[in-house]
Amino acid sequence: MAQAKDGDTVRVHYTAKLEDGKVVDTSADQDPWEFTLGAGHVIPGFKQAIIGMSPGESKTVKVPSDRAYGPHRRERILVIDRDRFPKHITPEVGQHLRIPKQDGTTATVTVTAVSESKVTIDGNHPLTGKDLTFDIQLLEIV
Repeated sequence: MAQAKDGDTVRVHYTAKLEDGKVVDTSADQDPWEFTLGAGHVIPGFKQAIIGMSPGESKTVKVPSDRAYGPHRRERILVIDRDRFPKHITPEVGQHLRIPKQDGTTATVTVTAVSESKVTIDGNHPLTGKDLTFDIQLLEIV
């Protein structure tokens, strides 16, 4: 039977959970997720878990934070003067914003604090620093 390897396009169903069992992402009740292994579209630990799986196989795998979204980086937290914040946006804690980067792409940030004079934004992924557990079912190698 075929086994998934780098370069293969695969279709999977998955559920991602935190250490306390809280579900943080799932493809249940949705179309399966289709992507190419090794194309950089998934975290390293998730990709590695699928390598060697055969269609129809399921597994549960723990992915440590360094193989998921990495460590929390303080340099990705910015405090912006409120008068430099776009006037058409009313910042609120928990709000996700897309901001332009110098290379022309955009980054998603989360507003973590708001005062009368400052807005704090965090460019770390919300799951940064967290160990994850994935339930994975490889449906097919396309």
